[in-house]
Amino acid sequence: MQPIYAYALHLLASLVLLAVFVGVYTRITPFHEFALIRQGNIAAALSLGGAILGFCFTLSSSIQHNDTFPTFLMWAVGAMVVQALVYAGLTRALPEMDAAIESDNIGMGALMGTISVTVGAINAACLS
Repeated sequence: MQPIYAYALHLLASLVLLAVFVGVYTRITPFHEFALIRQGNIAAALSLGGAILGFCFTLSSSIQHNDTFPTFLMWAVGAMVVQALVYAGLTRALPEMDAAIESDNIGMGALMGTISVTVGAINAACLS
C-alpha cells in the first residue's frame, strides 16, 4: 500500500473508531457526560478524557506495531473492550463512583481518568 494511502486510511479509521468509542462509552455509563461537561462538571470531563486517552494510546501503539489494517482494527476493538472493562471494574470496586462523578467530585473523576489512562498505557505497551 502506498504510504499516503496507508496514512489516510489509518487516520480516517482512527477518527471513526474514536467517535465509535466515545459513543459506546457514553452509552454504557449511567450519566450523560456531555450534558454534565456542558454544565461545568470537571469530574465528568476528567473521567471521559482519561478513557479517551487510554483508548487512543492503544490505537497509536497498534498503528505503530501492526503491519496489517485488519490487525489494527482487531486491537482497536480490543482497546474498546478493555476500557469498558476498566469502567465496569471500577464501578464494582467503588459503587459510589457514578454518583460522585455526577455530583462533580473532582477527586473521583481524576481517579477514574487516571486509572483509564494507566490501563490504556499498559494495554498499548503490551502490543510492542
